[in-house]
Amino acid sequence: MQLESKKLLEDVRLACERILEFTKDKALSDYTCNDLLRSGVERQFEIIGEALNRLAKVEPNVVDQISHHKRVISFRNILIHGYDIVENSVVWDVITNDLPELYEQIKTMLSRRD
Repeated sequence: MQLESKKLLEDVRLACERILEFTKDKALSDYTCNDLLRSGVERQFEIIGEALNRLAKVEPNVVDQISHHKRVISFRNILIHGYDIVENSVVWDVITNDLPELYEQIKTMLSRRD
């Protein structure tokens, strides 16, 4: 794996950790009424999507090992370009149901590369 690819995976790992920390012991209602929390979470999802998008260009064979990477990149595009239609419940669903799996995949990939 190229050094740039490892750095991009580290960016994804760190952004996942931040989202999990930001939302620890929180509920959808907390997320919905806290502008700062929503902004922080959305920014980290943007980083995740952008890092995977760049990884797809640098080493497609590496990004192909990540489940649903195309959906993650699309989610990033919605957050950035469709910011006015983003539903808090959808973001919360991604946090609770999809993010933990992505985080574990990234940690596994990084541990195999060390």
